[in-house]
Amino acid sequence: MCKAVRARMRAMVCRMRAARRDEGMVTSEYAMGIVAAVAFAVVLYKVVTSGQVSEQLQAIVKQALDARM
Repeated sequence: MCKAVRARMRAMVCRMRAARRDEGMVTSEYAMGIVAAVAFAVVLYKVVTSGQVSEQLQAIVKQALDARM
């Protein structure tokens, strides 16, 4: 009976240690995802606000507004 109790306690301690290790990974992965999303948004903003792309978008909008219904 003593061996069974020790085995259960050992398993419980291992699960608790594993749960603690996962907390940091989830937080760091979440932070890296946010950093990547912000970096992508900045690059996309720079591309869309550049001169050539801005002119192209304005031409598309003007063409759409001048279209006959």
